[in-house]
Amino acid sequence: MHIETQESVDAGGRRVAVVVSRYHRAITDALADGARSAFLAAGGRGDDLTIVPAPGAFELTAITRALAGDPAIDGVVALGCIIRGETTHDQHLAAAIAHGLTQVTLATGTPVAFGVLTCQTLHQARERAGGEHGNKGVEAMRALLESMATLAAIARGDGAGVRS
Repeated sequence: MHIETQESVDAGGRRVAVVVSRYHRAITDALADGARSAFLAAGGRGDDLTIVPAPGAFELTAITRALAGDPAIDGVVALGCIIRGETTHDQHLAAAIAHGLTQVTLATGTPVAFGVLTCQTLHQARERAGGEHGNKGVEAMRALLESMATLAAIARGDGAGVRS
C-alpha cells in the first residue's frame, strides 16, 4: 500500500476544534487567526470550527483530550507558545505537552496537530506567528486536515489517496 500525501485538502464537512493557550496571547492569537484562515481557505465553514481557550500551554492536553473524545469533533489543533527562560522548565513543559497530545491521538483515534511554538525568544515566536517564518497555526491546520484525509482514505480502503 502506498499513501499519497495531498498538498491541498478539502475542509468541507470537517468539524475541527482549535485549543489556544492564553499565555503569550499576542503570539497565540496570531497562531489561532492563521489556523482559522487556513480552515476557511480549505473550504471549511465557520460554524464547523470551534475555538477553545486554555489558561496555559500545559492545559492544552487535558482540554484537547476532552474535545477529541467528543463525537462532534473530527480533529483538534493545539496552539501554544513556550519561551525559554533561565531554567530548563521550557524543555520539560514542551516534552510533556508533546507526549500528552500524542497520547490523546492514540487513545481516541482523533487526529491532533501540534502547533506549540518552542522558541528561545519572543522575537523568534513572532517570526513564526505571521512573521518572516510564516504562521505555524496555518501549518498546524494544514497538517491536521491532511492527516484527517489520509486517515479517512486508509479507513475506506477505496483507493482515494491510497495506492497499492
